[in-house]
Amino acid sequence: MKQRLWPDHADFRWEKDDRGTLVVLLASAVLLVVFFYWGRPNFYFTSGLSGYVADLAYGPLDEFPGVGAYLWWGLTSMVLRVGIPLVLIVWVLRAAPRDFGFRLKGISAHLPVYGLMYLVMLPVLIWVSSFDSFLDYYPFYSRAVEGGAGFWLYELGYGLQFVGVEAFFRGFMTFGLLPRFGALSVVVMTVPYTMIHFAKPMPEAFAAIVAGLVLGTLAVRSRSFVPGILLHVAVAITMDLLVLARLGAIGNLF
Repeated sequence: MKQRLWPDHADFRWEKDDRGTLVVLLASAVLLVVFFYWGRPNFYFTSGLSGYVADLAYGPLDEFPGVGAYLWWGLTSMVLRVGIPLVLIVWVLRAAPRDFGFRLKGISAHLPVYGLMYLVMLPVLIWVSSFDSFLDYYPFYSRAVEGGAGFWLYELGYGLQFVGVEAFFRGFMTFGLLPRFGALSVVVMTVPYTMIHFAKPMPEAFAAIVAGLVLGTLAVRSRSFVPGILLHVAVAITMDLLVLARLGAIGNLF
């Protein structure tokens, strides 16, 4: 007998074990929306935060006023993608953070794999950094080409943003959905992860599909998303440096 595509209404019901999955999926949807509208650099300017910070700023923040947008980006990523999921894990799901990839124990054995991935990606980064779409897009902060404190403050915010990305997608979502979906949790996570790349150059958006699947699988195998942070930050900084080198601005950093 041919299997029905849709179940009977009697079969369409919540299972008692679906509570954790429901919390992770709904919380992820809400946090993605909140971050999109209030966590990104453009909110820093449109909300008036830039003017408020300008009145209080001194030193590098005064000299490079736009860099505050990227520090805001990193801060909100830490709050919305790390802090709030941790609260949900501990107080709502009643689980241990280490079960969601918040762990350092045992990751050293997996670092060579991530190092090899970086070496494999390096020639690709060198190649795509010559594309006009990448030269026009990176670094996000236009004054990063001036180097100095502005560049490093920008990279700080940029790096913190990646801590949030890995903790949220490879940690909270992947491990949170693992009991219900098994290996498919990596695929489910990869869908919204790819979507946050829609504003980036098209090759990078397609590459995000592969990155989501690979980093998600490695996170499950190592039981940690921490090595993914190291790889993601290394790739991002390398891309910025390659673009600056092609623009003849690499000397400004030193």
